[in-house]
Amino acid sequence: MTLPRGRPLTLVAAAIVVVNGFFPAVWILLTSLKTEAELVSKPITYWPRQATLANFERAFTDQPLLRYLGNSLAVATLSTLLALVVSALAAYAIARLNLRRRQLILTCIVASSMFPLVTLLVPIFQTMRALGLLNTYTALVLPYTVLSLPVCTLVLVGFFQSIPRDLENAAMIDGCTRVGALWRVVVPLAAPGVFTAGILAFVNAWDEFLLALSLNASAGMRTLPVGITLYQGEFTFPWPTISAALVVAIVPIAVLIAIFQERVVGGLTQGGLKG
Repeated sequence: MTLPRGRPLTLVAAAIVVVNGFFPAVWILLTSLKTEAELVSKPITYWPRQATLANFERAFTDQPLLRYLGNSLAVATLSTLLALVVSALAAYAIARLNLRRRQLILTCIVASSMFPLVTLLVPIFQTMRALGLLNTYTALVLPYTVLSLPVCTLVLVGFFQSIPRDLENAAMIDGCTRVGALWRVVVPLAAPGVFTAGILAFVNAWDEFLLALSLNASAGMRTLPVGITLYQGEFTFPWPTISAALVVAIVPIAVLIAIFQERVVGGLTQGGLKG
């Protein structure tokens, strides 16, 4: 049996993508199960000779990892919910209302997402300081929401455009307002797109480092990306402990993707076809 022309190259490319995506996570997991002595021993051991969970215990005792985890969860969840509400309203307006220069609006939305975050750091910091919001959840929730709005809006526009207007009209005839029709009819029907936008917004907020480091310097308000950097000492770099903390940071995202993978994949493909 011969493979179709181009199939071997496709399989090789897919294998490279899979290895590139999973190898770092697997390596971090294996490192978290090794001792310091085994990590620096030669020749290199790829599989732990005697797996240990002591690194995970140190990850929680050397730094308040649970506190960092709670801060990241709160900030990511709040910013995701707020981004979904605002982006749903914006996407509905673009998809349904007779807006002039609609394409220009979409172009501006895309352009707004291309600014490097470092160029926005100083004005964001000055704004939060003027409002007295530094070292609070709000200092991160608001910027994360704004940064997630372009991609969430673009994802939802494609889904909203694919939903027949007759369904909304029927809901409004039955007594719904236009906003009520949006939340009761359009959003449920666009569930794959909503889940996709939500996952993207949550991951962006969960992984963000620069704003979290600059806006929340208080020890009790640090998020996971910032807190993990504190395991490093002046003369020490405990890779096993850091790897254990990284595993703890990866697990919530991995669980989230595992639970909603079908909706996320469906949302990405359908959004690409319908948008």
